[in-house]
Amino acid sequence: MNTTTPYQLFVGVDIAAKTFAASWAADPSALPPTRTFAQSPDGFATFREQLATTSVAPSATLVVLEATGSYWVALAVSLHQSGYHVCVLNPGLLALYARSLPRRAKTDTLDAQLLLRFAIERQPPTWTPPPQVYHELRQRLLVRDGLQEMRTQARNQRHALVQWPIVIEAAIAQLDTLIADLEARIATLEQEVAKVPSDGAWAASALLLDSIPGLGVITIAYLLVGTLNFSVASTPEQLSAYVGLAPMRYESGTSVRRQAKIGHSGNGRLRTALYMATLSAARHNPIIRTFYTRLRTGGKPMKVARCAAARKLLHLAWAVVSKQQPFDATYQEHQCEQQMV
Repeated sequence: MNTTTPYQLFVGVDIAAKTFAASWAADPSALPPTRTFAQSPDGFATFREQLATTSVAPSATLVVLEATGSYWVALAVSLHQSGYHVCVLNPGLLALYARSLPRRAKTDTLDAQLLLRFAIERQPPTWTPPPQVYHELRQRLLVRDGLQEMRTQARNQRHALVQWPIVIEAAIAQLDTLIADLEARIATLEQEVAKVPSDGAWAASALLLDSIPGLGVITIAYLLVGTLNFSVASTPEQLSAYVGLAPMRYESGTSVRRQAKIGHSGNGRLRTALYMATLSAARHNPIIRTFYTRLRTGGKPMKVARCAAARKLLHLAWAVVSKQQPFDATYQEHQCEQQMV
């Protein structure tokens, strides 16, 4: 264990729907017992009381838990507000870590101890609850996605029914009413999304992103939510990897040379939003249009060219926000001219 660590106590928490199991220790060689608490304010309070018996201050305690569904949120916020350092792990990362260890069984107790061991060995970066504007946008976007799925289902059902030689108009009218209601609700949500970032840093970023041709209100909202206002990465390359738009190489020795692919990792919903945005950006954004046309002319398949264009669009978004400058299609030309002077 790193002797310069600011932490004196490490805690691993395995989350379930109604309970959570926790294991904590200051000595990395110890195998402490695991205790189970209720997923409730009373259970959170009891958990904090148990941690207080160690006489270690919350500011010197690292709590690591797994992002299991939405069950982790209330506990993580409660601990953060109480002064604890909280880390929320991607379940995929923990699964890979577990595979590196000589263990076969899986129980809540073992998982809590696994998280404790991870906390001691890795001491991962801590988590901070997102601001209110994040929730304002994210929840509206989630509801909008659900309503769109319902509308698509209703439209498909209507299309199937009208193919029959006998059509019951009263049944079709019910679907028409439902579709119209869903469309009205979706439109209302989109109007609300456009008004949410009204001030502050998120509003400034939204205004800058709006200057990029091809980015609409919904795509901008997904960018702000998916990147926490571009705070999840310090470079555009890191951001591309985070979203899942960076091709991953697969090579071994001299015989294995697979084609680089983007795969299915990363923020899938934001990746989809950027991909769909290229349909407009490839026509109206001069930089994306030139880039996309060159790839297609060079023989790249349409999907490959669109994924590359989505990555380029993400880089443009990162540039305007990080530099706090509106989109300028001639930016690179101006930079070359200044270097030549």
